[in-house]
Amino acid sequence: MSSPDISARTSTAPEPPPPTPEGPPPAAPGRPSDEQLLAAKLVRLRHPGQWVSALAVLVLLAMLVNTVLTNKRFQWGTVGDYFLNGSIVHGLELTLWLTAAVMATGYLLGIGVAAMRLSRNPVLSSLSFAFVWLLRSVPPLVQLLFWYELASLYPQLSLGIPFGHAFVTVRTAHLFSGILAAYVGLSLDVAAFSSEIVRGGILSVDHGQTEAAQALGLGSVRIFRKIVLPQAMPAIVPASGNLLIGMLKATSIVSVIAVQDLLYSSQLIYNQNYLIIPLLLVATLWYIILTTLLSIGQFFVERYYARGTNRGGGKGFWQLFRGNVPLLGRTGKELAGLS
Repeated sequence: MSSPDISARTSTAPEPPPPTPEGPPPAAPGRPSDEQLLAAKLVRLRHPGQWVSALAVLVLLAMLVNTVLTNKRFQWGTVGDYFLNGSIVHGLELTLWLTAAVMATGYLLGIGVAAMRLSRNPVLSSLSFAFVWLLRSVPPLVQLLFWYELASLYPQLSLGIPFGHAFVTVRTAHLFSGILAAYVGLSLDVAAFSSEIVRGGILSVDHGQTEAAQALGLGSVRIFRKIVLPQAMPAIVPASGNLLIGMLKATSIVSVIAVQDLLYSSQLIYNQNYLIIPLLLVATLWYIILTTLLSIGQFFVERYYARGTNRGGGKGFWQLFRGNVPLLGRTGKELAGLS
């Protein structure tokens, strides 16, 4: 019996396919190649809806400005006559003084309340929590009225031995005037809110920073002043600035208890000449000017404490302003490219 022909079988085996050439596959017929796509000019996406809505808003804004400037009932000439009136300036000075005094006193109390809240003593922590809870629950106007009417609850205040003999007695009707009631009530309200701002800023600093400083042998006062406080300030300053601006406007409620601030001075004048709208515009313009100045100051304080970080990106004031109002920062060429 003869053996099979091995050479015949090996000769009929299929040959391996030839190697494919390296490189991208050829483009399909009718479709651009990768080189053509990379060399193509970019075309901005058109947003006709945005331009229509922006045009509608600008038309409404122009109509509003036109009616404010052309409506004679605003009496802008009268507004200019009373803008620097002696009574108005006196009320403005009292508003500024009250805002500064309330914020300074309130923040001093707030720092103490925040320290009590962060204390490990359960009594101090509970008392500070109750203080913040109560003051934040009662509206500022109600607090002012309570302090102004304190004589109805306590006709006199005494200082002496607890539950014993009193050495000094003062009649509250003579003690709590309108200004003092406004100062005490608003200071306590600021203390409650500022304590939470300070506490939140301190808690935002990682505890590992304090532990590392303690490991280096630094004292607690130096740790707080050099490590904790600088890192907490970027979180404290924005909220504090908002609280300051809010308190400047909130001082207008003292007019309810006849404190002659900016608003009450305007009310006294228009109660005599019945020029209600012009005098209210005078007070409004002063509030707008003051809040604008405080906002600019807040920006520079925030940038000072945010140095060395990515917050703000190192932008100047006008760069930030143009970023928040993009239309003022766009050139005609850029606007044409967006259309």
